[in-house]
Amino acid sequence: MEPGLIWILAGLLALGAELVLPGVYLVWAGLAAIGTGLVILVAGPAFAWDVALFLVLLAAGVALSLRHRRGGPTRRVNAPEAGLAGRRATILPTPDGALRVRLGDSEWPARLPRGVPGVVPGTAVRVEAVDGLVLVVRPIETEAQSAAPP
Repeated sequence: MEPGLIWILAGLLALGAELVLPGVYLVWAGLAAIGTGLVILVAGPAFAWDVALFLVLLAAGVALSLRHRRGGPTRRVNAPEAGLAGRRATILPTPDGALRVRLGDSEWPARLPRGVPGVVPGTAVRVEAVDGLVLVVRPIETEAQSAAPP
């Protein structure tokens, strides 16, 4: 069998395996093998050049994918902090005195920043940050008072 066709077949097998095994690693190896097979069919270099060409094409594909990945969004999907900072919530009454807030249709454990006095249920708060699964909240009235000049 022609060496170029073997490279192309190996590339097609790698692309087929990518469908079964999730990830993007076999895509680049498969595309590099197909590219190497096409060059072999056209130019017919020696085996050492075949391997070198495959490695160059593989490195170029991986480098291209890494460059494309860096340009994408950096926010993690379904992460607790995704889109929560700055949103408005309401303090909920709890039997044990722990601080919980209602944000949208969910309840979250919460805490106040240092120096902020306690709050009563029903108080409107704004989410400042997320610490693990705990929301750091500040009463909205306190925000207005701290923003006003003395």
